[in-house]
This record gives sequence, structure tokens and C-alpha cells, in this order.
Amino acid sequence: MPANTRRRILGNAAGTLAALTVLKPESVRGAPANAQIKIGVVGTGRRATRVGGHFARNEGAAFEALADIYEDQLDNYQQTLPAAKSAKRYGSIKALLDTDVDAVYIATPPYLHPEHFELAVESGKHILLEKPVAVDPAGIRRFLAAAEKIAPGQTVMVDFQQRWGKDYREAYERVQNGEIGDIRMIRSAWIGSDLPRRSGHAPEQEGVRNWLFYKERSGDIMVEQNCHNVDVVRWFTGVHPVAASGYADRAVRTDIGNIVDTLAVNYKQPDGNVYTHAGNQICARRGYRDVGEYFFGTKGVLKTSRGGFAIYREGNLAPALERKSQGDITVDLVARFIDAAQGKAPAVNMAVESAESTLTAIMGRIAYETERVVTWDEVANP
Repeated sequence: MPANTRRRILGNAAGTLAALTVLKPESVRGAPANAQIKIGVVGTGRRATRVGGHFARNEGAAFEALADIYEDQLDNYQQTLPAAKSAKRYGSIKALLDTDVDAVYIATPPYLHPEHFELAVESGKHILLEKPVAVDPAGIRRFLAAAEKIAPGQTVMVDFQQRWGKDYREAYERVQNGEIGDIRMIRSAWIGSDLPRRSGHAPEQEGVRNWLFYKERSGDIMVEQNCHNVDVVRWFTGVHPVAASGYADRAVRTDIGNIVDTLAVNYKQPDGNVYTHAGNQICARRGYRDVGEYFFGTKGVLKTSRGGFAIYREGNLAPALERKSQGDITVDLVARFIDAAQGKAPAVNMAVESAESTLTAIMGRIAYETERVVTWDEVANP
């Protein structure tokens, strides 16, 4: 497919917004331009703690408020991140949004994201939202309806961190410049290990404490985790698939929840070419791992991952060009978010792009759940 092809069918809700809007820098909403911004964190679990470390190491931000329904999670967050020890604590996102924070990082379970995003948009705060943006088509529609109310200068970013990693961005530019020619096939994978479990909580808290393992809360592994691969492919090609088919299984995981642990989804691209994705969580921890994307073009092959990228040319098994990344690329996303909130960089609106990537993953999940071909029109315009 031509790399610059663009096509979207998300209905009226998406039509009023640009795919990835970058606005002219203005004074920060609620703070003087270039001032240290006050950060509020909603949901203080494992991912929030890791991303919080990047906020703590960035001089442009300071923790002002934390919100969680569990006191022990708030305790652990503040013990793990000394920079957050003086932050005020709240029991709900509504209470936090009523404070004078400039920006909010939302790391609650995905099934809550449409509601929490809606509240954050209405507050006028800058928003960094964990992926995915929803777990089902109804949640996508609610998210997009809220996105229509994003104010000029209000930054909205989603934790699809590959879009801000330096090497991913270079690889993207090389594809757009035609270095591998027209893309004729795509393969991606998230082959990794099982997820950590929480224990020691009351039985009635199980569904929220271990939300990752319940598809009605997480969206299943295709939506909650493998959406990263889907987003990279959508970003690089500029299109969403028109149909999906697939199969999945609980091959190893039998002790908890109802999510699958191994899956394969085939997507049909608008030009008829194939995009195939495989995912599992059955490898031993620190064992085999394959997480990345492969783009097969008429002039070469591009392999991308969080570890860097490589371009292969015909007749040579060694890469013609290779970049190796260092460290967690989430630091690039956090830095860009803080710069936008400070007014040092243009405001960003990732809402529609993120919704479309999430819906693509949801389409794949519905395909393997029903074991039939599912079309884009079916999930986007029910």
C-alpha cells in the first residue's frame, strides 16, 4: 500500500477532529508559560508508578495530587516515589480535578477510561491517558464524543509511547520518504511472559485489583497490551484495516480471570494486503520475547521495536541500516507532554488517532471471540 494513504471511517464523532492535531504554542492553561506544572495522578498502580518515575525526574513537573480508591496503593506510590510524598491524596478523580493541578495523568483500569477522560476534558486540564482508550465500541463512541469538547491549547496525549520514541520517529520518516517502497505485507507480534498477580485483598476487590485478567475491564490482551503494535502499524501506514479474522486460546493460564493467553489475528488492509498479528503471554519470565513490527516493502524490509529499528535490502541478510535504542522510550512521551503543558512546545491532540488504534484492536478481539470475519463498519458504525 502507498505509505501516505489516509482513510478513516469513525463516523460523525471523529469527523470534527484532526487525526493528530498539533496546535500553536500558547500560554499554559492555568499556569504561566514555562512554569513548573502541577501534576495530578489518578490510579496509583504499577504502571502509574513507573511513569511517575519519569515525571519525578523531569524538572518541569511536580506532583500536586494523587487519587485512588485504595489507601494501600496511595501509600505504596508515595513510598516508592519520594517526589510524591507531599502530594495531597483524594479518593476520586472528581475530587482531584477540582484542585488547581495543571495536568492529569490517568492510569485507571481501561474500562473506566471513557468516563475519566470525559471528566478530564471538561476540567480543561492537560491530559495524559493510559492506553487503551476504551474496551468496547460503545466506550470508543463515548470517548470520541468527549474528544469533541477538547479546548484549543489543551494537550491530550495517550501512552502509545512508540509515537514519541526517537528511533521510532526516524523509522516512520524513512517509511514516509519511500526508503522501503510500497508496503505489501505487515507482521507484528507481542510474544512475552505472563502478567503479575495481586494477592492479599478481599474477595470483593478481585475484579478491580486484578483488572488485567478480566476482559470486561481490560479489553483482553489484544486491546490492553497488543494495541501498541496495532498503533504502530496504523501510524506507519496511515490506514485502519477493513476486516479481521482470528483465533485465540487459554493455552496455559488457567488460574485466574477470563482473558486469553495466546492469539492470532489477520487483518485485511484497504488495498487488500495482509497484516497479521500474533500475541501470547505463555513464555517464562525473562525468557523468550518478540515484541515488534515488520514492514515488507517493494524496496526493503523494516523491523521496528522499542529496542530500535533495522532496514534490510535485497540480497543481504545483514541490516543495511540499524539503530539501537537505549532506555525506556516512555521518557520521551513524558517529556513531550510536560513541554506542551508548559507551553514550550505545541499542544498535541492524539484523541482520534488513539481511538482508531484502540478500535482496530477491539475489532481483532471480537474476531477471535466470535471466530468469524468482523468488518470495520460493523464496529465503527453499529
